[in-house]
Amino acid sequence: QVQLVESGGGLVQAGGSLRLSCAASGRTFSSDIMGWFRQAPGKEREFVAAISRSGGSTYYVYSVKGRFTISRDNAKNTVYLQMNSLKSEDTALYYCAARSGNYYAYTAPDKYTYWGQGTQVTVSS
Repeated sequence: QVQLVESGGGLVQAGGSLRLSCAASGRTFSSDIMGWFRQAPGKEREFVAAISRSGGSTYYVYSVKGRFTISRDNAKNTVYLQMNSLKSEDTALYYCAARSGNYYAYTAPDKYTYWGQGTQVTVSS
């Protein structure tokens, strides 16, 4: 059974940093494209970042470029999202997601098959 478990969320002041982690099990992690999404109250789920199977290629939504970094450790079956210079508009429930295939730059949630339960990130201004 596939399981994705996020951690690392919390409350942080604007300008601060957080590092999210997502531990995967139940599949061959290195075979999956991994992504991070977020959903704020009353809004649709939004793509944040994705990373290729090897970790050599990444893709970001414009609003987080230069502030967030996605990475993965295939030996630990874990994907990370380092978030710096956080803003109040980054406040959301953050999800990691997995999909098979080669193309890593899909941004639509329905392109991803497996999802975690989410971790809350709250940025106070």
